[in-house]
Amino acid sequence: MKISHIEIYRFSIPTEPFVIATGTMHYAQNVLIRIYCSNGIYGVGECSAFPMIVGESQETCIIIAKEFSKVLIGKDPLDIPERMNDILGYAAHNSTIKSAFDMALFDIAAKHARQPLYQFLGGEKRTIETDMTIGIGTPETMAAAALSFVTKGCRIIKIKLGKDVHSDIERVRQIRNAVGDEVILRLDANQGWSFDDALLALGILEPFNIQFCEQPMRTWYDDKLPELKANSSIPIMADESCYNHHDARKLINSGSTDYINIKFSKSGGILEAQKIHEIALQTGTKCMIGGMLESRIALSANLHFALSSPNVVFFDMDSCLLGHLIDPVVGGLTYNGYLIDAPETPGIGADAAPSFLKTCEKWII
Repeated sequence: MKISHIEIYRFSIPTEPFVIATGTMHYAQNVLIRIYCSNGIYGVGECSAFPMIVGESQETCIIIAKEFSKVLIGKDPLDIPERMNDILGYAAHNSTIKSAFDMALFDIAAKHARQPLYQFLGGEKRTIETDMTIGIGTPETMAAAALSFVTKGCRIIKIKLGKDVHSDIERVRQIRNAVGDEVILRLDANQGWSFDDALLALGILEPFNIQFCEQPMRTWYDDKLPELKANSSIPIMADESCYNHHDARKLINSGSTDYINIKFSKSGGILEAQKIHEIALQTGTKCMIGGMLESRIALSANLHFALSSPNVVFFDMDSCLLGHLIDPVVGGLTYNGYLIDAPETPGIGADAAPSFLKTCEKWII
């Protein structure tokens, strides 16, 4: 079995504006990859570019996808480590678009084995409950949004912060007052605070029963994370500070973080995510599976990975619920309220709707 050709789609999904500390997204800048094999099997991969976080845009992903495709034609898709080494050897970084190729290769391998991806990866079903994320707004609008989710059965709220520390404290205060004491609250400053801001905020917010705070400072302040962690009763989760398993090793060994957020757009896909998970597992550092603005295609791959990764205990898998105005997916994971279930069909079990693909710009390599 050899890779015969590859399709690349500009997979733009209209969304409501989504505001975080580093910028606002007005549509999901996604790219869809289909890797076709000589025996008729094809694999699907999706990535969601977030330029202000990872430094890749939809345009850069499409450009490099064409180059990666040329490298892979005629090669064995089942040797995933070698295929990922092929594209790593072509270009460093570009982890977002690499994750789409990685995902498509794993989809092929699991389809070839006639197993759902989570089984192919050695996992089994368990209960997965996602949080819901509140984008940055006024304290009043954020509290109203949180209450709206809770009245629909949501039990875990993730609060985007990082614009102004004093306003951020008020945002959390009003949200906690609105939703009561039983709802789990998580914070995500998206690198928006200085060290002094983070120390102030985490100290003042300690009585509000916060599960953890994600990426409080810019990555260039990583050397200050051990001091922040030592002085915060609220656990710290590394996100943008952790792209690969070497980052995970350094963060854990330096006492910089309590938890790690794994995202395929940072790790370059499942293969490196498994290595991050293994480092964390060896040290008892719990992980979260997160994402950008993916559709249910990439979210399904996220779920399969989580089901095969026992040290992933936090789930931030709400991206397609955060204002996506259409659902361009057939098959894939399903939501029962905020509980998520993986498909039992071979591979990832999700694909793009043919009617939506007809509207997408397309390239064939």
